[in-house]
Amino acid sequence: MVPLAEVLRRHWPAYERKFGAWLLPSHRRAVAAILSCRTPVLGGQRYRCECGQEHFAYHSCNHRACPRCGHAEATEWLARQRRRLLPLPYYLVTFTVPQELRHVIRSHQKILYALLLRESAGALQDVARDHNDLGAQPGMLSVLQTWTRDLRYHPHVHCVVPGGGLSPDGLRWVRSQRPNYFLPQRVLALRFGSRLKAALQQNHAPLYRQIPAAVWRQAWVADVQPVGSGEPVLKYLAAYVYRTAMSAEHILADDGEHITFGWRDNQGTNRTTRLAAESFLHRFLQHVLPRGFQRVRYFGWLSPAAKARFERIAALLDWRAPLPQPSTLNPQPVLCPRCHKPMQFIGRLPRAPPGHTT
Repeated sequence: MVPLAEVLRRHWPAYERKFGAWLLPSHRRAVAAILSCRTPVLGGQRYRCECGQEHFAYHSCNHRACPRCGHAEATEWLARQRRRLLPLPYYLVTFTVPQELRHVIRSHQKILYALLLRESAGALQDVARDHNDLGAQPGMLSVLQTWTRDLRYHPHVHCVVPGGGLSPDGLRWVRSQRPNYFLPQRVLALRFGSRLKAALQQNHAPLYRQIPAAVWRQAWVADVQPVGSGEPVLKYLAAYVYRTAMSAEHILADDGEHITFGWRDNQGTNRTTRLAAESFLHRFLQHVLPRGFQRVRYFGWLSPAAKARFERIAALLDWRAPLPQPSTLNPQPVLCPRCHKPMQFIGRLPRAPPGHTT
C-alpha cells in the first residue's frame, strides 16, 4: 500500500506547474492538508518511556479529503443515526442525473450540488404527498456522493427514507401499503428532473442555458431499494460522510509514472485500475467538495427544525430513542514501540510557522 500523501509529494509539484491556473482553492487546501497530516507541520505531543525511548505523536489535519482522518467523526455520526432509527422498514432512494449534465455540475459545484440535494428531497416529498401509494409527509436523510468505485465522476444523491409518513393533518402515521415497496421509481425520476429544470430556469438562467435541451428529454433515473431496518445502509453511507473517495489502503503501487489502485465492483469482485499519475490526481481532486459545503442534509420531519413533528411520530409509533452508549473513542495510552509499556507525556510540539511545508 502507498499512502496518498506520498503520491502527492511525488507528483503534485508537476501537476501544479501544469494546471496551476485552473486549480480551485479547495483543491490546494485539500492537498496542503493531506501533505501536512501527522507531520511536524501541525505540531503534536512528545512522549518518553522509562526504557529511554522517545515518541512523537503528530496531529491530524481533519480534512474530509484526507484518507487518514474522519474515522472517529464517522463512528460518532453512525451512532447518532442509529439512535434515530424508527421501528419501520427503510428504503434507499438514489437519484442520478444524465451523463451530459455532469460536466456542467462539475464546473458549478456549489450551486448544483445544493440543488441536487434540495430538488431530490423535494421530489420525494411531492410524490409521497400526492401519490396514491402513500399520501403522507416523508422524512429523509440525504447524502451527496460524486464518485464511482473507480473514482470516475458520477454525482448522485442517496436518500434514506422510513417506509411511511405523517398524515397531511399531522395526526396519524401512514404506513407503506405494500411490503418492500415505497414509491414508483419512474414518477420520482420525472419529478426530480422537472424540479431541477424549474429551479435552474427561475434562479440560474445563465447556467440553465449552458445545458443541452436534450438532457431534459432523456430518461432520468431514481432507484428505490428496501434496506430492512436501515442500519446496513447507514454503515455504508458513514464511509462517505466524513471520509474521502480514496481509502488509505486502496493505492497499491506508484512506479513514478503510473498509480495503481484497487476497488471492488458491484458483484464484489476485486479489480485494479492503472492510471498515469496526472490522471489519478485529476480523478481524486474532482471529488474534493467546495469549502464549507455539507454533503449531508435532513429533510421533512427528520430536519433539525422539525423536532416537534419527530417527537409526535415517535409517540404515534410508541417508540423511544435508545439511550446513548458510552463512547468507545477514549484515547488509548501511547505504547512504547520498544518495550510496549505505556509512555509518559512530557510536552507539546508547536505548529510550524505559516507557509511551512513538509
